[in-house]
Amino acid sequence: MAKTSLPRISVLLAFVLVFAVVFPAVLMAQEANEESTPPPPPEYQVQSEMDSLALAKGDSIMVARKIDDMLERKRLGWFYNLKHSGVGEKYVQGGNFMHGLLFASIIGVVFIIERFFTLFRARVNVRRLMSDIIKTLHSEGVEAAMNVCERTRGPIAAILHSGLLRSGRGPDAVKEAIETAGSIETSFLERGLVAIATVAQVAPLLGFLGTVSGMISAFAAIAAAEQVSAKVVASGIEEALITTATGLIIAIPTSIGHSFFVSQIDRFVLEMEEASAELVNELIELNVSR
Repeated sequence: MAKTSLPRISVLLAFVLVFAVVFPAVLMAQEANEESTPPPPPEYQVQSEMDSLALAKGDSIMVARKIDDMLERKRLGWFYNLKHSGVGEKYVQGGNFMHGLLFASIIGVVFIIERFFTLFRARVNVRRLMSDIIKTLHSEGVEAAMNVCERTRGPIAAILHSGLLRSGRGPDAVKEAIETAGSIETSFLERGLVAIATVAQVAPLLGFLGTVSGMISAFAAIAAAEQVSAKVVASGIEEALITTATGLIIAIPTSIGHSFFVSQIDRFVLEMEEASAELVNELIELNVSR
């Protein structure tokens, strides 16, 4: 069968893994740079709207903030828009566990795309294929039937080709060859499902771990504060909720994708068994020997 090129998959994996490493690294470097920057001078308090001096001081602070924003935009380039977008802000607020969730989401997306592409290419009209093989087998013989299988992509054509190769050794040899080829093709179809299932299981756990981390931060803020208010614990609770939601957002579509692929593979297996049994019966009736 025409299998997906491994170098092409490797390049795709390498690209997304580099992005998964570079994005958190740049983000952490930017945060470290902001932490090392000395704090700005205390802001002036506007005493009265009629106080022109106070208004001037307020305007100067706004201008300074705009200048800082322009400098940051120039320094970060495209990363500035990503960081200050809705997704980027939630990513920063989610804490360090968002890096692991980003990595898990990319792995899940890569393997889901790869499996979808592979299973789509493996799909074939089984009834038409069997009709062509049986018709060719009756009219032109085994060699011509093997050529029909070679011109058809997919696991079903591959196992039928393996059976035809052993057609001269009797039905038992044909069944054994088909079973061996079927096991190999099924393993190829199932490749990558373990990674998808792992992402579906690990993503919620990472989200819950971020929840625990956020709640620890919230209770630490409560313990350090002299007066407890909602603002004191809001950041920790927000971190907890963001990581939990992100983990579930990753896990739900990944689980759906895994279930879909399993159902498609089961369908392939059933079609392979039916086609193999039909081929063996035809060979027995024809008493073919090469």
